[in-house]
Amino acid sequence: MTLTPVFLEIQNEIAIITIDNPPVNALSHAVRSGIVSCLVQAEQNDEVKAIIIACQGRTFIAGADITEFGKTPQEPSLPAVLTKINHCKKPVIAALFGTVLGGGFELALSCHYRVALSGTKVGLPEVTLGLIPGAGGTQLLPRIAGIALALEMISLGKMKKVEQLTEYNLIDLLITDVNNQDKSNINSNLLEQPLVFTKQLLKSNQTTKLIEQKPIESTPPLTELCQQWRDKLAKKARGQQAPQRAINSIENALLLPLDEAMKKEREFFIQCRDSTQSSAMRHAFFAEKSAAKLTYKAKPLTINSVAIIGAGTMGGGIAMCFASAGFNVVLVEMNQDNIDRGISAITTRYQQAQSRGIITAQQANDYLALISGTCDYADLSDVDLVVEAAFETMAVKKEIFSKLDNHCKPEAILATNTSYLDINQIANITKRPEKVLGMHFFSPANIMKLLEVVQADKTNEETLVTAMALGKKINKISVAVNVCYGFVGNRMYACYGREANMLLLEGATPTQIDNAMTSWGMAMGPLAVNDMSGIDIAYKARQENPNLSKDPTYFAAANTLVEANRLGQKTSAGFYHYDQKTKKPSHDEKACQLIANKAKALGVKQRLDISDEEIQNRLIFALINEGANILHEGIATKASDIDVIWLNGYGFPRYIGGPMHYAETIGIEKVVTVIEHFNETLKSDYWKVSPYLLKQLEDALVNNN
Repeated sequence: MTLTPVFLEIQNEIAIITIDNPPVNALSHAVRSGIVSCLVQAEQNDEVKAIIIACQGRTFIAGADITEFGKTPQEPSLPAVLTKINHCKKPVIAALFGTVLGGGFELALSCHYRVALSGTKVGLPEVTLGLIPGAGGTQLLPRIAGIALALEMISLGKMKKVEQLTEYNLIDLLITDVNNQDKSNINSNLLEQPLVFTKQLLKSNQTTKLIEQKPIESTPPLTELCQQWRDKLAKKARGQQAPQRAINSIENALLLPLDEAMKKEREFFIQCRDSTQSSAMRHAFFAEKSAAKLTYKAKPLTINSVAIIGAGTMGGGIAMCFASAGFNVVLVEMNQDNIDRGISAITTRYQQAQSRGIITAQQANDYLALISGTCDYADLSDVDLVVEAAFETMAVKKEIFSKLDNHCKPEAILATNTSYLDINQIANITKRPEKVLGMHFFSPANIMKLLEVVQADKTNEETLVTAMALGKKINKISVAVNVCYGFVGNRMYACYGREANMLLLEGATPTQIDNAMTSWGMAMGPLAVNDMSGIDIAYKARQENPNLSKDPTYFAAANTLVEANRLGQKTSAGFYHYDQKTKKPSHDEKACQLIANKAKALGVKQRLDISDEEIQNRLIFALINEGANILHEGIATKASDIDVIWLNGYGFPRYIGGPMHYAETIGIEKVVTVIEHFNETLKSDYWKVSPYLLKQLEDALVNNN
């Protein structure tokens, strides 16, 4: 890195402002100041006729400096920088490549011309942090490229390749023939064509292109389009404020002159920035980065080939994760018919992804070519990693790991995808317990982002860091945890489900419980989720729990339905009734009656005064208390890791930040007060306040005094 992150060079009549702020040329205070300083010098130099803004490294400006998030902004602000660029009396050209996001894309939009290397991605992803563009993005993009594109890119926060934008007046020159497209040394070649483009501008006497001050001509179709996006985002981003404010700000391009609309955008931005939602979403962003970082010094092993034990839904999904990342994959099954069914199902899933435009036909074929099958464990003698995804019983898993230990090379890592079971027992069946760990994928494994990497007692550092590095390679958000029944996610989910089941016995209906939780912000209600996955799955898992509660009310509602062969969607009856053709759920009085009968048999009195607030508090505070117990026991090392698991594996609303962040937001005193209230009113050992929370409360009181 140079001493200053921005420097000026003059080539004949053209000034080149170059930003060199590794790794992604973020718009730090030093960069913003440097741009303004260089711009002033170039403007004041009579020999300079045009200005190019370029970057060193692997990308044009990729956004704001995340280390400045939450700090008091220093002048010059980004809006001030961009206004100065756009009002420059000499043509300013942005030379784009890499990933141009957020403030970086806003800076490009403020320039008079944009030259981009083929493959460059641009976007305004601020809504993913609970924000809207705050330096003119909601005004510059619609005024340059139209309302429709602005609504799509800004309200969804999605990136687009510049090749997709050629019809929108965004890119003045698309560079497709740069020699030596080595991205680590692309800069010298990338400047050639922007220089040629700029010389042609000067030769043809083209000058600056200021953004139009007056509003875009408003027509009924455009105002209707804004309303359509409001309605769409009210469902797609339910509960989130930023997407709606983004639409309002974009619509101002139809209603207000540029300067007024920019002021209003800044007001919306500050409202979002100061909101609890943005705080939560920024917490989630940093928590995911933190979860991936381990303090171990061991280096990850090289993994080239992977075997998956089990070609069912989970095994097939895991196989797709690795094949899609370029790994050779061997599926292991008991017979050829099972292998054929598994590969056929994988083929169908790839075809579905192709039909939706997610992958190309060539990619689908390439991925499938990496997957083979075998019924012989001897064929695994040279694989580097095995992931077992077989039936969820300890006896089956011990038998499989014993075979793997005999047939796999000594340095091979053996992983289990178990959701609940004691990995120490599984590891101890082998002669290499240090090479055994859990890699808990979430279903559907080829789609869900979360990977719980479970370190058993004897798992060594090299094995753990290898699994975490693999998680990144297969595009997962990986979180390292320790062994207990259910690990972090499912152990907490059991407490969440416990309260839902208890509320059913007390008289709440499945619809009431699920509606209360979705209105609170959860992606799905717990009982609808249970029906979808199969009520019998968790039922069987509970039977494997060596510490299963002896309380007869514990999951009594779910147990009653399983024993009545109401297993959920697959039997068209569970907590709900399901239409056999559409799978649409509806209230089922039979389920409610079965549960009411069970409540009566257990002596649980049903009541009519169960409120949505009670449902929400019992489920959410049960989560918080159990998360605190997990931290107290050292099963998870950071509260933010628990949030990452719940955000990416269980549909917890990102704009609330995770259960532990929510607890921090509302305050430790309130958390303890609510849990103590339930402990007193429900008279249940489940509601004993976690020692971790009590210690936090004690520390808070000391600090306040």
